[in-house]
Amino acid sequence: MDVKVNIERMRNDLEELGRLGRDEHGGVSRPSFSPADFEARNWLRGKIERAGLCYRQDGAGNQFGRIDCPGRTVMAGSHIDTVPNGGMFDGAAGVVAALECLRRILEEKVPTARPLEVASFTDEEGNLVGDFLGSRAFMGMLDENEIRKGRTSFGLPFEDILRRTEFTADGILGAHKDRPELEAFLELHIEQGPVLEDEGLSVGIVERIAGKHYRQCSFVGQASHAGTTPFELRHDAFLGLADFALKATQHVATKHYGSMLTVGRAVLHPGSFSIIPGRADFTLEFRSSSEETLRVLEKEIFAIAEDVASTRGLGFASRVVDRTTPVVVPSRIVKIIEEECESLHTPWMKLTSGAGHDAQILAGACDVGMIFVPSPDGISHSPAERIVWEDLEKGANLLLRTLVRLAT
Repeated sequence: MDVKVNIERMRNDLEELGRLGRDEHGGVSRPSFSPADFEARNWLRGKIERAGLCYRQDGAGNQFGRIDCPGRTVMAGSHIDTVPNGGMFDGAAGVVAALECLRRILEEKVPTARPLEVASFTDEEGNLVGDFLGSRAFMGMLDENEIRKGRTSFGLPFEDILRRTEFTADGILGAHKDRPELEAFLELHIEQGPVLEDEGLSVGIVERIAGKHYRQCSFVGQASHAGTTPFELRHDAFLGLADFALKATQHVATKHYGSMLTVGRAVLHPGSFSIIPGRADFTLEFRSSSEETLRVLEKEIFAIAEDVASTRGLGFASRVVDRTTPVVVPSRIVKIIEEECESLHTPWMKLTSGAGHDAQILAGACDVGMIFVPSPDGISHSPAERIVWEDLEKGANLLLRTLVRLAT
């Protein structure tokens, strides 16, 4: 098959999309259901319809463009929402690449035996209520209580956000009823790390996607005067957090190398000069590509927390915010992508994705695959996020050939 993507059209598309939600700090702020997001949704719908694809949107706001025929659907895509002050390629490159692949299939009248769809999933970044709202809605994997009573990352009730949109809790919870029967889902994505660039390669084939366990935690001690309370009589919640973060990080790094632990946000109470912190609230996440390791980590990390709390005279509490399950990419998908790399004379390497993706959620319905292209300097979720257009062209041509293989 000699059909290739039009990289200039893809570049124009990504640059157009990257101007929607451009913020004063030079990044892109386009959280789902924001004015910038709705502008981007209209832009994408126009591109899908002008390409001659059949457009549809489900109750969760997931957008699709379809080449229809009988059979199980071969789907490709990602998301166009961003973190606040993010970059213009995370997610968006995967949607634009999938759109371009379907455009070229139509333009060149490439024969296929299965329907093809480009997909853009709502709120992959988790700005609303938990990560992967759209793909989880698509799969019927949502917590109804969270949808009806949850709060967004910005502190507003989710129901207040919905009132400003065309979407409803019932529509989101029922979105999975519109899901077609799937043959496979492919996602092209920037690596969000430095490995491919360090290896001098344009393409990575993902063979595993790590699972994540995310909690909101607190150490609780006693606030008291910073000048009059001796060290030996203090119940300093911040020192408990600091002690735990160091010990838990060291434990994961030495006992479970390749897994990750991060304290991403910490808030001290009362948070004032001259007062020893009586409570330290913090986010904790740990990740692994092994489901068994995640179970072990949960037990070991919270044993460390309880030990620190006991030693320092503190209380410790936590609640689960989100969990995802590690995914092993099916060998048949990896093999097809490898074979198409060889056909294109494109060197590649296999990678594990430490970040989560919509493909991880869709793995419950079909075989999934992921193609990575390099992130220069390993930068992502930042205005400094970049891409090398030649790398994107190679990744998109690989996606195109793999889609055609799966659809014939």
